Amino acid sequence: MKEQFQRIAALIGEENASILQHKCVAIAGVGAVGGFACEMIARSGIGRIRIADFDVYEESNINRQIGALHSTIGRKKVDVMKERILDINPDCIVETLPEFIDASNIDAFLSNVDILLDCIDSVSAKAELLRISYERSIPVISSMGAALRKHSDEIRTGDIMDTFGCPLAKEIRSRLRKMGIGRGIECVFSPEKVEFTYRETETEVTGRKHLILGSMPYVTAIFGEKIAELALRKLLPEEVI
Repeated sequence: MKEQFQRIAALIGEENASILQHKCVAIAGVGAVGGFACEMIARSGIGRIRIADFDVYEESNINRQIGALHSTIGRKKVDVMKERILDINPDCIVETLPEFIDASNIDAFLSNVDILLDCIDSVSAKAELLRISYERSIPVISSMGAALRKHSDEIRTGDIMDTFGCPLAKEIRSRLRKMGIGRGIECVFSPEKVEFTYRETETEVTGRKHLILGSMPYVTAIFGEKIAELALRKLLPEEVI
């Protein structure tokens, strides 16, 4: 076991730490929530990480995205995060998809993954990604809305069908039910009251423009860290974590 993972092995055992080195984690969206999830997954010793994000860093991302620095403005998020992952663990196999996930690339993105971390905010793409993962029995941890929240003690985990108080979760639940999908998708959400209604827009479908929503860095970080925790629990034998 490499020295950098000795503290993980000391806690969960070398055999379980070795299990993580042979797993493949796909992360859709490596911005605010996804970036922190990616960081924790990389530092946990996952052997193969596949990341997808069409976007580049902007100055407005610096307050909450771990890969966003003045030195990375204008660079593709997947390129920056790949460099970061390899600087953490040079032995990790990192695959990047610098595109919006759609019907043309979703099969390749989900091929032979052990778990999907859904951290995208486009409603249509999110619902479709969850549908396909569900129908293919790919374990998935999904992030609901982290923007507009201020109170980290409100952050919860659970089945998406049990969520409440989150406008994004409400919209995704409705779409999934129309697709015939019920329980079985685990998520991180916050029921903290926010004044916002999700509406589909033409730009949202293409993924080329984002709504500007207020965000606190510690909230998005905790969302990402909880997603990573739930993922590790699913990848390891029961009750190891």
